[in-house]
Amino acid sequence: MTPRVLIADDHPVYRDGLRMMLASTGAVDVVGTAADGREAVARTAELRPDVVVMDVQMPGLDGIEATRQIVAVGDPPAVLVLTMHEDEESVFAAMLAGARGYLVKGADQDDILRAIAAVANGEVIFGPALAARVTRHFAELATGRRPGVVFPELTTREHEVLDLIAAGMSNGEIAARLYLAPKTVRNNVSNVFAKLQVADRAEAIVRARDAGLGRGQRR
Repeated sequence: MTPRVLIADDHPVYRDGLRMMLASTGAVDVVGTAADGREAVARTAELRPDVVVMDVQMPGLDGIEATRQIVAVGDPPAVLVLTMHEDEESVFAAMLAGARGYLVKGADQDDILRAIAAVANGEVIFGPALAARVTRHFAELATGRRPGVVFPELTTREHEVLDLIAAGMSNGEIAARLYLAPKTVRNNVSNVFAKLQVADRAEAIVRARDAGLGRGQRR
C-alpha cells in the first residue's frame, strides 16, 4: 500500500520542493504539508497520514515537541525526522520523543523514499552518516563506560571535535570532515572549552595533544 505522507517544514521552498519530488515518484501519496509544529499536530489529526516527515527547528512548536504530541495519541503515524541538525543531542531527543527515523537534509531521493517505506512498516532507520554514531552510543550505554577514552566528560561528538582541533583543523575544516553545520561545530567547540576549563584553542590543543589526541588526523 502506498504510504500517505504529511510534510512539516518551515522553509517553503524546501517544503514545496520535497512535496513535488516525492509526489513525482508515485511511491508515496503526499496528503498535505505544515509550516510549523503546531500545524503539523493539527494536520496529522485531520489527515491521518501513515508517515509525518518532520523538521526539527520550527517556530512556535518545534519538531521534537510536535513529534511527542503526535505519537501520544492512539494509533499514531510514524515520524521521520528530516533536518539539517545531526548533532547527537538532536538525534536522541527526536528518538526519545518517538520518532522512528532520522535523516539529514541532503539525503537523496532514494534514501528518503527508503526511509519513508521503512518507518511506515514499523522499522527504525538512520541515515548512513548517523548509523555508526548511534550504534556506538548505545554500545557505550550498555557497558556504562567509554573504554580508552580520555576526557570522559565529553560527548562522543565533542571528543571527535577535540581530536580534530588537536590535529590543527579550523572550525570550517572540522565541519567539512564531520558533515556538520558550522554553527554546530562552534557550539561543540564552546562546550569542549567549557568542560576542559581552557581559555582558548591553543590551550585546548596542548591539553588534547598531551593526552594523545590528534595524532591520526594531523596533516
